[in-house]
Amino acid sequence: MSEKLEAQVRQFTVDADDDGIRLDRWFKRHLPDASFNLVSRWARTGQLRVDGARADPGDRVATGQTIRVPPADTAPPSARPKRERAPLTDEQIEMAQAMVIHRDAQAIVLNKLPGLATQGGTRTHDHVDGLLDALSFEREDRPKLVHRLDKDTSGALLLARTARAAAFFSRHFSGRSAKKVYWALVVGVPDIADGLIELPLAKQPGTGGEKMHVDEENGQPARSRYRVIERAGNRAAWVELQPHTGRTHQLRVHMAAIGHPIVGDGKYGGQAAFLTGGVSRKMHLHARRIRIDHPDGGKLDITAEPPAHIAETLEMLGFDPALGNVPFDDSPPPATREVKKARAKAHAKQVRKERRGERRGRGKS
Repeated sequence: MSEKLEAQVRQFTVDADDDGIRLDRWFKRHLPDASFNLVSRWARTGQLRVDGARADPGDRVATGQTIRVPPADTAPPSARPKRERAPLTDEQIEMAQAMVIHRDAQAIVLNKLPGLATQGGTRTHDHVDGLLDALSFEREDRPKLVHRLDKDTSGALLLARTARAAAFFSRHFSGRSAKKVYWALVVGVPDIADGLIELPLAKQPGTGGEKMHVDEENGQPARSRYRVIERAGNRAAWVELQPHTGRTHQLRVHMAAIGHPIVGDGKYGGQAAFLTGGVSRKMHLHARRIRIDHPDGGKLDITAEPPAHIAETLEMLGFDPALGNVPFDDSPPPATREVKKARAKAHAKQVRKERRGERRGRGKS
């Protein structure tokens, strides 16, 4: 490299907010014009270095390290300019800030409203991600989402206020050390009051990936703990749920698979998921509590009060809210008979499908 080109090489020092993040994430945050392919090429040719050593995009950086980046004129301009976000209305700002139930230097916890999506998508214009500008408070940058809740699921949603906190929380979510407790009302009462559901899940064909189902052959492992808190005769039960894995719609699919769909969840429970007698048709699934290590030490342990429709149903059925505050139990029980029956049913369905395929194949020969 010529002396002139070497003089144009840029040096950056990793600050505390970026401690522990991957190098490709550092580029996305600080040099977004450098595409992943370009960064990978720099790495392959030895032009990308951290503290003088060759680096790869997947390497993690630490506070105080020096990142050597090739000259700026080798980076192509962005394919398209970033679209400016529309300013929030006073009503949107008020709604966003009213959801805050915890705030410190590194984290914000919201009690997300039911019916509010976490992120935008096709025909989804109202979402938490679009409200984050209202939650900057004393900081200049907006907080970051580190996990999601379904649109119709209410409750505790964690936001990171710094890049360092975002990387920290993401590691704990991916490592499954973050603990979440949900409250749900389900149709009927499970035979066993404390059970573990182990049924693999996959995207259901023909639904565009918008619906999941139990798939013993090709599904990803999924484990959910449930405990019955109270029951209303044989009509319904109030249960505590703890997901031990993080599959899409996991709790909803698992409860429906053992014959006890979540009240209001017509997507997985059909008409059987709706109770009569004035019970709300909204989904009765609430992220009650989240517990996770805090970037500054100690634990973040926050509970979120249920929304009006769930609180009203609990009262209508005569349940005592104080009974729902049970301690975490990290030692799951064995799989229940209901789970074994559901697993056998899914396996039989798969066998029937394969046999139909064999018969069709013989007919063509």
